[in-house]
Amino acid sequence: MAVDQLKRTSLYTVHVQSGARMVEFGGWEMPVQYAGIVEEHRAVRTAAGLFDVSHMGELVIDGPGALDSLQRLITNDAGRLPVGGGLYTPMCLPGGGIIDDLTVFRIGERRYLLVVNAATTDKDFAWIRDHTRHAEARDRSPEFALLALQGPQANEILGRVTRADLSRLEFFHFMDPVDVAGVADCVISRTGYTGEDGFEVAIPWDAAPEVWEALMGSGRRDGLVPVGLGARDTLRLEAGLMLYGNDIDETTTPLEAPLGWTVKLDKGEFIGRDVLVRQKQQGVRRKLVGFEMLERAIPRHGYGLLAGGLKTGQVTSGTFGPWVNKSIGMGYVAAEFARPGTELAVEIRGKPARAAAVKLPFYKRSA
Repeated sequence: MAVDQLKRTSLYTVHVQSGARMVEFGGWEMPVQYAGIVEEHRAVRTAAGLFDVSHMGELVIDGPGALDSLQRLITNDAGRLPVGGGLYTPMCLPGGGIIDDLTVFRIGERRYLLVVNAATTDKDFAWIRDHTRHAEARDRSPEFALLALQGPQANEILGRVTRADLSRLEFFHFMDPVDVAGVADCVISRTGYTGEDGFEVAIPWDAAPEVWEALMGSGRRDGLVPVGLGARDTLRLEAGLMLYGNDIDETTTPLEAPLGWTVKLDKGEFIGRDVLVRQKQQGVRRKLVGFEMLERAIPRHGYGLLAGGLKTGQVTSGTFGPWVNKSIGMGYVAAEFARPGTELAVEIRGKPARAAAVKLPFYKRSA
């Protein structure tokens, strides 16, 4: 896609002035790094990082049939959500493949907000609209900017620019409307994609630069830095979180990925349920596993995964983990090779490099 066709968030000028290197991602021109991926990664683990994730999509289902429609669309159970609560869930095709993974928040008695991936927003909205009954589906993405403040100092930093009582905000819950840095009608959720405590703040689109600057001003004393997509990827991989389009997609099911906990077969009918029931009963032929390298080598997306000298799958995500200080990855292997401790190999430039399957996540923060 040509640069002049890429979409830009309302923070584009802020990123450029901050020295960010900009790249294409999901049809958007986004910052991949500022000072450097490793430095940004370590800042999030030890202090805090601020991310522009305004490229994500925000869809709303509203009306008497909102819950019934949503329950048919997703594998998880939105029926258990109180107003103010949220959950993570795949959304599947009839064949069980994953259209997208998303977060769902109940923002009213008959109203739900769905936060979806940037590259799939249009596809998701069309699918949701076509499967919504007795309710209205709307794409509200152009109205919101979204910032992610992540890391052990996130609570202190955000607390200085809002009067909201963050101590009351539980994981995967939200508050609205709240004032952040003098901007009204913001939404704060205790969510993230890094493995750290933190928040995502939805802001009216044009107000994002002033909230960004207020948060940076609040957090500099604590070591807050701006963070790009590069460190966002290494952080989420260390935390064992999947990336749509790499680790999961329309050819993979939640039971092949380690997402069985999101599949609530007892909640009633939903799209893809029949296939997932069969997989649950019969077992899956392949599984997504985490692995770490046993020799000096870095796995990359698309590299072959070997077991017993034969190719069994491929790497879906791989990198050197700056915090865990080892080369790590995820990929699909035949189910018999998925047990932690199983010796694997990654095919790098035509040669096998030794690896071993391990239990995810690679990194888990202390409570």
